[in-house]
Amino acid sequence: MITGDIKNKIDQIWDTFFVAGITNPITVLEQMTYIFFMKMLDDKQLQEEENARDWDCEVENPTFLNGQLWVNPEAVSDEERAGVPYENLRWHVFKNFGADNMFKVVRQSVFEFIKHIGTGEESAYSRYMKSAIFLIPNARTLAKVVDGVDCNGTHQHHTNGADTTVLGERVA
Repeated sequence: MITGDIKNKIDQIWDTFFVAGITNPITVLEQMTYIFFMKMLDDKQLQEEENARDWDCEVENPTFLNGQLWVNPEAVSDEERAGVPYENLRWHVFKNFGADNMFKVVRQSVFEFIKHIGTGEESAYSRYMKSAIFLIPNARTLAKVVDGVDCNGTHQHHTNGADTTVLGERVA
């Protein structure tokens, strides 16, 4: 069910994109989808980690490998080739970074990480993400969007897709 609260939260995030100069509805939808996906990946693994603790076992096939570095397969600079801890790619970690550091990590690492999930597999996801571009223009905008998605409970499992419905209405 779409509540006024969910609609207002989505509208606030939408307005953040508009103020930042991203006014094409399809582009806003695309960028919000990337942000939601980043959060969903971490939420899923957090749930799997909780289940593993409850059952005293290990998480099978984790998305984020504990204690290891992720290296962008397209890395060019020495800094990029050095890698970034998988932990820093997780929503619950980078959301607490300062705006400038969050922007750098999300733009250079988290977004590139989600682009490469399933690389080598011939899937609709890998074909679509191959040409994906991160268009959030600055740290302030990203911080406001992340805060809007996180603090307001936007795109939690209990919304049952209501947030996506509101996004679709904005595009239509």
